Amino acid sequence: MICSTELALFGTASIAAQLDSAYRQNIIKHNEQVDKNRYLLKRIINCIKFCGKLELALRGHDESEDSENRGIFRELINFTSELDTILKEHLKSATLFKGTSKTVQNEILDSMLEVCQQEIRQQINAAEFSAIQCDEATDISHHCQMVMIFRYLHEGEIQERFWLFLGVTDKTDEGLAKCIEEELGPLLKDSPHKLIAQTYDGANAMSGSSGGVQTKIKQKYQNAHFIHCYAHQLNLIMQRAASQNPKVKVFFSNLSAIPSFFSNSTHRCDLLEKIVKTKMPKVAPTRWNYNIRTVSAVFENRESLIDCFRELENKCDKTITSKEAYGLRRALEDSDFIFFLTFFHKTLPHVAILFNQFQSRNKDSVQLLKDIDVFEKAIVLIRDTTEDIQQTVENEHGDNGNKRRKVGPEERNCIIVKEVCDIIIVQTKERLSYRGHLEAASLLDTQNFTNYSRYFPAKILNSVVTYYPMVNKEKLKTELEVMYMREDFKNITGGLNLLSLLTNNNLEETFSEVTKLLQIIITTPMSTSEAERCFSTLKRIKSFLRNSMGNERLNALAMMSVNKNLVHNISNFDEKVMEHFISQKDRRLDFTYKH
Repeated sequence: MICSTELALFGTASIAAQLDSAYRQNIIKHNEQVDKNRYLLKRIINCIKFCGKLELALRGHDESEDSENRGIFRELINFTSELDTILKEHLKSATLFKGTSKTVQNEILDSMLEVCQQEIRQQINAAEFSAIQCDEATDISHHCQMVMIFRYLHEGEIQERFWLFLGVTDKTDEGLAKCIEEELGPLLKDSPHKLIAQTYDGANAMSGSSGGVQTKIKQKYQNAHFIHCYAHQLNLIMQRAASQNPKVKVFFSNLSAIPSFFSNSTHRCDLLEKIVKTKMPKVAPTRWNYNIRTVSAVFENRESLIDCFRELENKCDKTITSKEAYGLRRALEDSDFIFFLTFFHKTLPHVAILFNQFQSRNKDSVQLLKDIDVFEKAIVLIRDTTEDIQQTVENEHGDNGNKRRKVGPEERNCIIVKEVCDIIIVQTKERLSYRGHLEAASLLDTQNFTNYSRYFPAKILNSVVTYYPMVNKEKLKTELEVMYMREDFKNITGGLNLLSLLTNNNLEETFSEVTKLLQIIITTPMSTSEAERCFSTLKRIKSFLRNSMGNERLNALAMMSVNKNLVHNISNFDEKVMEHFISQKDRRLDFTYKH
């Protein structure tokens, strides 16, 4: 029997060889199918990425086959399939995995979020220092959301990266602090000293000086100094200044009534454009950039506005319109109103300039210190010339038919606006009180180098190393003395440019403590209200999230929208998303190669 078997197999390959050949053919066939499946998955990923980048709603109200509008994602998939025969055939014939379901969309978005967050984790770990910015607000669906942003240096550029939105149920300082610590813990568990700043907006619980969120975070992260978001604080400063005196409150009430009056009627707006030839800014009483525009518009067009109100007062059929027009005309003719209008027309442009300077993402502490100083000096100058403003108003406008009663010196308008100036100056100093980063910046302000080379700023240095104990005082002093003496550094403006000079010339080790201090200064989020920018994105994203879908897509869609450049710069982003998506569970379609 053995002989007959050997005779039958004589001249043929061994059974093992035949089995091996069949096995290899099956592997080749399997891997070819995997190539196709991955190709299809990448097409779906690209369509979702496109929608996320442009903040487009993925789902439609009706995604049935006979619907004329199945939502942007499904329509984009269908359009792509017209250009891609492989995708078109898959959509027609697939029974196990089409890749267009809500579940698959959510899982792909989760994978995109994880890939982006992993990249941010790596960048934060590589950075010497980092800072957090948080804000909480209620979105359009009445859910309280807290946005969290990380700021750090990466490859010589400052990055402000959206991390995620946190649903907040406990709005106390303990609850908010716990939410933040749960995110910080895994990121900074081995290096809590790297967190050097925290800034908050919104509720008082977040920024309260005693027992607030910032205090609780600092108990665990001792270097995390609380920095006011200066752009937001400037808004609060002006609110405080405008609310301390009844006359000033009445002025701003009358002022805001003017754009409100015209916003309620197209007929009024038409007459405004006909007579005044301009439009009134929108009403936003809590945002001073809008009040600034209103003051400017009313000051420049006061006489024309009076004519417009008189026209409405005399010719309008509606009694309520006539009454309102009469009241606003009388306000515009009132000498007190004219005085305050003139005063704030001189004052608020300085506020606007400082506000815009604070909004710059690339502004560093060196320049910020100068901006604040210029602002304070401008307000002091206006304070010292209020009598001139009063005299100008009286000369140009007289009583305008409204006789002013004789009042004591303490009630005169000049005294009132001087108090306003004093409040602005005092509030500016108080709300921008923590200046550890600004003192650090002054050490590296190249305009001070000549003076510092003669009189070393020992007091400032002592203060800085108290704020930032990770800096070696003696080594920093030596490096600064060398830097102050050299002409090479004196023409550099801004901390980021100075850091770039050191980096590009391989001087980081030579000036190691200066480099460290520059990194601290640049990382500190001293000016921008980035969290508020993210909430404008939150509102846009929430507007197209269907109520039936919940919030499961919010973080991923916000990540794709806010961090567009991050997504673009991640190497092999699509492949990383694909690998994460495949690894999460067993798929009904083969995506894994065999070897």
